[in-house]
Amino acid sequence: MEVGMLPISASKRGKLLAAGYTTLDAIARASASHLARAKTGVSDRPNGTSTTVVGGGQTAWDMLNDEKFSSYITTSCVDLDNILGGGIKCKDVTEIGGVPGIGKTQIGIQLAVNVQIPQGYGGLGGKAIYIDTEGSFMVERVLQIAEACIEDMAEYSNHFHKDLQPCEVKMHPNNILENIFYFRVCSYTEQIALINYLDKFIMENKDVKIIIVDSVTFHFRQDFEDMALRTRLLSEMALKLMKLAKKFCLAVVMLNQVTTKFIEGSFQLTLALGDSWSHSCTNRIILFWNGNERHAFIDKSPSLKSASAPYSVTSRGIRNSTSSCKRIKMM
Repeated sequence: MEVGMLPISASKRGKLLAAGYTTLDAIARASASHLARAKTGVSDRPNGTSTTVVGGGQTAWDMLNDEKFSSYITTSCVDLDNILGGGIKCKDVTEIGGVPGIGKTQIGIQLAVNVQIPQGYGGLGGKAIYIDTEGSFMVERVLQIAEACIEDMAEYSNHFHKDLQPCEVKMHPNNILENIFYFRVCSYTEQIALINYLDKFIMENKDVKIIIVDSVTFHFRQDFEDMALRTRLLSEMALKLMKLAKKFCLAVVMLNQVTTKFIEGSFQLTLALGDSWSHSCTNRIILFWNGNERHAFIDKSPSLKSASAPYSVTSRGIRNSTSSCKRIKMM
């Protein structure tokens, strides 16, 4: 039985879930002292590890130098990378939302592949965690994009390293699939439990450089009557993801759905979970259709200017839009 179904107050359920107790079995195995701490809001975990230690201070000068050496994951679309300052930034939590069919999952899969591009080719040589809440992950599509990525690396090598034959070019697409850790979650309690577990998982599986949640919203929109509890759980989950991004110097990408909102006398599309959720991410990118062309718009960011860029979803993955390609040929 899940903790979310217990006949206790919403505040107590929220504290237990936020502390990592998602099932009755987890509660049964916990000591009385750990349960007491959980119910009072102290963040000791079921395994006994405490998260109450506050990290040391950092000077503004150190922060500025960190920014200069930030790592990015390419989206494989030059125009999109340009408005993002180089791609999806590590240490940041980036929310990407849009209507069905706009390419959210395609971007998620592309990033899970691209994070593995070796450092010799301008990548991070990392691994990916893919959390699938909707069942939209397609391993055949991952294989297709992985094959295209390897072909792109070979082309890069031919152009810029004519006298060298780097071994990374010989990577097999299966190697890329082996470096994507896939988790299928079927309830919001499973989602919370998994995110609580990621700290330990990443410690045991080195080189994880991106966490993708597709989508962060799905289970929190299904039969969730207690809005106060939902807000609390979402805030706790977002905070944990932010801490993971900083601690392990990795990128967190949360894919989001859209909903309708009554604004100035008419219903308009907006990202799900409300305005308060927008503060749970560092950068917010909204995907939309402009005629027959897909566009990405930076809606919120502390360091990036509001801007939009076209992109395409092709058989090879995310690429520049056809209009951008035509402009390049004409120049």
